[in-house]
Amino acid sequence: MKSRILLSGLMLISAVAFTGCKTKVKRVAVDEQMDLSGSWNDTDSQLVSHEMIADIATRSWIEEYTAKNGKKPVVIVGTVRNMSSEHIETGTFVKDLERELINNGRVTFVANKMERGELREERKEQQTWAREETQKRLAAETGADYMLQGSIKTIIDKEGKESIKFYQVDMEMVHLETNEKVWIGDKKIKKYVKKRSRKW
Repeated sequence: MKSRILLSGLMLISAVAFTGCKTKVKRVAVDEQMDLSGSWNDTDSQLVSHEMIADIATRSWIEEYTAKNGKKPVVIVGTVRNMSSEHIETGTFVKDLERELINNGRVTFVANKMERGELREERKEQQTWAREETQKRLAAETGADYMLQGSIKTIIDKEGKESIKFYQVDMEMVHLETNEKVWIGDKKIKKYVKKRSRKW
């Protein structure tokens, strides 16, 4: 009898706890800056990529290349390594960099390594299956002159429920033939995070 009463009581408590933990969802603007955990997020990715590309576009290497070759430099975005202490989706950051490069208009931009594989496969299939007048030639790609590479690093200083998160993004523009670095940039982000005490 006691076990039945105990079991009934546990089930009642579980039911109350379950109904009291409903998930709330609120739609927000995609450009609204929000920080929940203090970790790297979409706002950081967009701000860093915008500032990096804006800085790249104001440096003299573009004018020097254009004056020497009579055309805009061709750029490809290479690997951005996550050397931080947390999971960062670098693919999203790379896409933000690519978007800023294209929209800036100061350089010519070509597809990255992963995208090229799919494009090459499509061109190969066209040689067999597409009408001859619509086939795209093999080995006619525009080669990049420069590659943009970089890394994301973090330093965490933590004491109790408070922490300081320091992010440093380092990027370099490197000439593909000579390995000459024509631009080096960095962007630093510092966040103070204080975790709240849980109230039950």
